[in-house]
Amino acid sequence: MVTRAEILAEAARLRAQFEARGAQPVETPVLQPAETLLDLYGEDIRGRAYVTSDALRGEQMLRPDFTVPVVQMHMESGAEPARYTYAGEVFRRQEADADRANEYLQVGFEVFDRENPADADAEIFSAIAEAFDGLDLRRATGDIGILTAAVAGLRTSEARKCALARHIWHPRRFRALMDRFSGRAPVPSSRRALLEAEDPFAHAGPMIGLRSRTEIEDRIAALRADASEPPLSAQEIDLIEALLATRETLPFALEHLRDLAVDLPSISRAVETMEIRMEALARRGISLETLDFEASYGRTSMEYYDGFVFGFLAPLRPDLPPVATGGRYDALTRRLGNGQEIPAVGGVIRPGLKLELEAEA
Repeated sequence: MVTRAEILAEAARLRAQFEARGAQPVETPVLQPAETLLDLYGEDIRGRAYVTSDALRGEQMLRPDFTVPVVQMHMESGAEPARYTYAGEVFRRQEADADRANEYLQVGFEVFDRENPADADAEIFSAIAEAFDGLDLRRATGDIGILTAAVAGLRTSEARKCALARHIWHPRRFRALMDRFSGRAPVPSSRRALLEAEDPFAHAGPMIGLRSRTEIEDRIAALRADASEPPLSAQEIDLIEALLATRETLPFALEHLRDLAVDLPSISRAVETMEIRMEALARRGISLETLDFEASYGRTSMEYYDGFVFGFLAPLRPDLPPVATGGRYDALTRRLGNGQEIPAVGGVIRPGLKLELEAEA
């Protein structure tokens, strides 16, 4: 059984490794303003975070991760380029699996650098990989930017593309939208009746809830406009599905994505970025032939990542969450930067899981 003292010592050792790479150690408050996190993730985050409040500060959340407060800190006063490291506890509610920890230590390394994003990606990945020398872990990578580019290139309305982009990190919702926009799923009878009604308010009864009549009318108008859109083509649906099904080692994945880009040219630049990143990884001694690429990787647990994503997993312990995760989050700096932005990438390690796996090796 790994003790807390051992985990703290390992966290300090890992943070010292990142400091040796030029990272500045930082601390963030355990209690984070809920407003920022709710604005980023919506009400869904309440199911994963511990929420409290007081009369002066309003709603607060026990820190669900470090990236958001570190980005806020950097965008307010950080110089660039910048490298940060941290170690501390994060808190995640667990309602489906009592064996999963709801409080654990996390050690991270973040790079803010606009000069060479591909090299920054490789720097973070190689730093995390170095921490696991001697452990047999599966290294999975992906790129949310390729799927984002594919959605942006669809021949459909901006409203539909925005809806799909918003739900990239929610695969079931994304699939349901694709089915609806392609005509493979029928419009529910209740919605169809609403859209066809000459006066939707004729038999609606008294107004209740927080939405005004104007807001409801605007929503109905948007639904009617969407209903008049032609369906997505079968070819585009097939291309998106082929993209999402991509799962190969990196060199083979690159060739497959190049082939898809012939018929889906909107992903061409993102595929070129992936190739440049691969070259940067190879320069840092990462074997590309043994590195997995999954186009869908990171879509269920990495909501603020918008480019390169990765995870280190224990193949003999499928019951464990990833021992380390990370990725690029340029859009997050834009949302939290008050008009400013900077390319940024980071990764986190769970030292407790690392020690547990080392004890079993």
